[in-house]
Amino acid sequence: MKFYARKRFTFGPLYATVTQSGRWSWGIKIGPFSHNFTSRTSSIDTPGPGGFRHQHGRKNR
Repeated sequence: MKFYARKRFTFGPLYATVTQSGRWSWGIKIGPFSHNFTSRTSSIDTPGPGGFRHQHGRKNR
């Protein structure tokens, strides 16, 4: 298993994540709902394993 270093910065409900390769990702988290604007994915945190994740736009990239 590979290890990926990440650093997350939060500014209220907004967050920005930078990876070890220098790529940035940003999004918003309100309660159990979160949306990543860079990858255009939405997710809802649910109790237990699993959860709900939805990706907008094209599926073939």
